Amino acid sequence: MGIGPGDPDLGALALAICVPIAAAAGSDLLAWRGPVYILAGFAGIVALGLVLVQPLLIGGYLPGLSTYRGRRAHHWIGAALVLAVVIHVAGLWITSPPDMIDALTYASPTPFSPFGVTAMWAIFAVALLALLRRRLGLRLRTWRIVHIPLAIVIVAGSVVHCLLIEGTMETISKAALCVLVLAAAAKVITDLWRRRALRGESVARQ
Repeated sequence: MGIGPGDPDLGALALAICVPIAAAAGSDLLAWRGPVYILAGFAGIVALGLVLVQPLLIGGYLPGLSTYRGRRAHHWIGAALVLAVVIHVAGLWITSPPDMIDALTYASPTPFSPFGVTAMWAIFAVALLALLRRRLGLRLRTWRIVHIPLAIVIVAGSVVHCLLIEGTMETISKAALCVLVLAAAAKVITDLWRRRALRGESVARQ
């Protein structure tokens, strides 16, 4: 999937998110899982898909969206991401409270848990700061200084968390989605840095 500005890749984006979901829906492991656990698992897959959408929106890479609409969509998708994470965690809590307590306290023996929990706290932190941004008087530059490192934590933590889990997700489609998440995040961060560098050169020349 190309992620350059203006590329008409909405169909490819939909495939990148829907194929892993469809593959997970056909997993034989679902026969051994309860409905709440299944809901929690698919909420996690959806959350990873939304993590892919977020940098594409804020970078203006999706066609048909103005900069303003892209930022508004970024806010709404961010809210949907928080909801998906809450459903994911709540569902796992209902099915196994001791395991979730271990995960949330970083005491879980499973290697994927700390990465997922760290990404979760970073998502909640970004959402809270976004809600309080005007009250705190955060300027755009300050917001980016805070937001970008947290976004990196979200992306890296989510990808590692997903890759380490051996569950219902099919290996190839899961890996492809994770690669796209990393590529989209890297591109938007690189583009933002380049734009800032160009602005700095322009100001220096003036």
